[in-house]
Amino acid sequence: MRVRSSGRKPNPGEIFVGSVESQDPLGEASTLFRMTEITFSDGARNKLHVHETDQLLLVTAGLGIVATEQVEHEIASGDLALIPAGERHWHGARPGQDMTHWSILGPGKTTIV
Repeated sequence: MRVRSSGRKPNPGEIFVGSVESQDPLGEASTLFRMTEITFSDGARNKLHVHETDQLLLVTAGLGIVATEQVEHEIASGDLALIPAGERHWHGARPGQDMTHWSILGPGKTTIV
């Protein structure tokens, strides 16, 4: 399997604020992992949400933010963030910047807070 940026499609999902593209190259091939590449354009982000499983974010391009309700952390290409199951959080591009990351999750539900 080869993943290319040409596989990204606009994602107007209700969890996002701003312009976002994504791709899910693994699809339904695995019952243990959900793996999605997401590109946030110029300050786009997702809404405060929570996952039933741990989440890994691997930043592959740009500058972004990963945040809880209490604190924000800057993230950049090469950074890996671990978000524990049940942690209320959001992530996305810094204003004036784009950011691409891979989101890796186990099976489970994501809920917008």
